[in-house]
Amino acid sequence: MTEFFAYAAMALPDLLQGTVVTLKLTAGALVIGLVIGLPLSLLRVYGRKLVQPVCTAYLTVFRGTPLLVQLFVVYYGLPEIGVSFSRMAAAFITLGCNSGAYQCEYFRGAIQAVSKGQMTAARGIGMSRFQGIRHIVLPQALRLVIPAWSNELIAMVKYTAIVFLIAVPDLMNKAKILSSQNFAPIQTYVLVALIYLVLVGFLSLVLHGIQRKLAVPGLDAGMEGR
Repeated sequence: MTEFFAYAAMALPDLLQGTVVTLKLTAGALVIGLVIGLPLSLLRVYGRKLVQPVCTAYLTVFRGTPLLVQLFVVYYGLPEIGVSFSRMAAAFITLGCNSGAYQCEYFRGAIQAVSKGQMTAARGIGMSRFQGIRHIVLPQALRLVIPAWSNELIAMVKYTAIVFLIAVPDLMNKAKILSSQNFAPIQTYVLVALIYLVLVGFLSLVLHGIQRKLAVPGLDAGMEGR
């Protein structure tokens, strides 16, 4: 046990550097996913029939194929047609586009959980459809979506680990290097597991507090995560 703590003291600075990269990837991917997913969800619910196949195709591709395949296509495949990205850019794009597909469905479920009668009432008092969505539907949907969106955040913290395969210096990449240099795979990956547990536990507590504070009385979206 003493040896483990000594190794931990030596390895933690590098692992924490990787943790910072992991958190940046998580935040960036969720922002990209939000920018993609929220408009898509509105198109899915309120869009014309002509745009529905496009939305469905996007969701099918990113929810129906492995994240690893998506990453390799973006980083190794697109250069074949003259489109190249740095390691970090490829990681952000892949994780963000994948998250966008899931966030779209979370937001769609939350929007549909808001009673249709509220939009009817909004139109009845002279609001346009856009005004009804903006002022009536979205404020409620954004509160209802928190439980499902929390799952996406927790999942994304863990899914970022895949980017070590294209040498992004995240937590897993740092662990791989330390493990090889010190011939200590068990100690290294135990530390990595503990770091992920701390991150996930902390974020879960924060999100649970936000969810309780912003909960809509009497309403429950009842949406499941991944």
